[in-house]
Amino acid sequence: MHHEVTKGTKSTKFLIKSLVAFVALRVFVITRRDNRSKNMIVYMRQSAFALFASFLLVSQSQPRPAQPVAALSPFIDVHAHLEAETADVSIQAARQAMKSENAAKILFLPAPYTAGDTGRVDSDVIAAAEKKSPGAFAFLGGGGTLNATIQEAMRTGNAGGEVQRTFRERAEEIVRQGAVGFGEMTAEHFAGATPYQYAPADHPLFLMLADIAAQHGVVIDLHMEAVPQAMKLPPDLKTPPNRSELHENIAAFERLLAHNPRTSIVWAHAGSDNTGYRTPDLCRRLLRGHPNLYMQLKVDPLSPGKNYPLVATGGRIKAEWLQLFQDFPDRFVIGTDQHYLMPATGPQRWQEAVLLLNQLPGDLRRKIGTENAVRIYRLQ
Repeated sequence: MHHEVTKGTKSTKFLIKSLVAFVALRVFVITRRDNRSKNMIVYMRQSAFALFASFLLVSQSQPRPAQPVAALSPFIDVHAHLEAETADVSIQAARQAMKSENAAKILFLPAPYTAGDTGRVDSDVIAAAEKKSPGAFAFLGGGGTLNATIQEAMRTGNAGGEVQRTFRERAEEIVRQGAVGFGEMTAEHFAGATPYQYAPADHPLFLMLADIAAQHGVVIDLHMEAVPQAMKLPPDLKTPPNRSELHENIAAFERLLAHNPRTSIVWAHAGSDNTGYRTPDLCRRLLRGHPNLYMQLKVDPLSPGKNYPLVATGGRIKAEWLQLFQDFPDRFVIGTDQHYLMPATGPQRWQEAVLLLNQLPGDLRRKIGTENAVRIYRLQ
């Protein structure tokens, strides 16, 4: 006999599953790199804040669909991660998940490392793994090497001739491996699975990378929290490990964009905003001023952040975000930040991206879902 489940019961079940999934993901992230175990207390404190925020969000919202809903039309995920320690298993899991997602292609890129991280990996590992599934995947590189070099240059103050020479050689090697871009690069990254990272977007090595990317027709995937003026760290983030005072970074970002207009810069994680300043208005101003700027959409049910593109109740697209997509239909792509493997329990990041995609008009859904990615990343 069928029994109707009340909305309250559904919400409670969804809340429990979401919190279990969040805790599982945090434990997974903490334990997957032994050298980061010293950050256990910091991570768990962050988790407590995020769990409380998740409780508030879910308690006010209608439940998402109980079963994963595939995209109405195929989409390309341009920002996903695999676990290097089990790369082959991760690739197999991604290939299986593509059927549920209706994903046409997934682009993998290494996490942004610093020089002090042991067990750093880069495109070498990803390229070897994805060759076993030709056509389904592509990759970017540099997160494990180029990004670490920039962060080390910030620490030492040395970005001289020898550093630039080895940086260029490594970038050229990544292109020869078949990478479609450089990433994940960081200009402002709060601590989590990776330590806090900062470098101005117009750092000499970033400018050099922009020229190399333009020369080879590949993109730069940039992770940068929006800080339009010098400010204190938002109170929901902790220092340490984050910096207590944040540098203004939008002006430097615009200098990077203007440095070589032939360089396609893809600003990662639109919709997953930790400062509160990556608003549709800021996105609009920058998109209008810089034709070589593109944005990835990340809608993360496990950590929605500020300026989330979906209304809590029912998961509808907020009007201001929809208008932005309609005004710049050629400038957005989907970058879920999905990890393979993520804990199977609870919502997956790709599901929320699909929830957003499925609400778009068909022509706009196809542009943001596939056509823009094919053009920007020069995919075959």
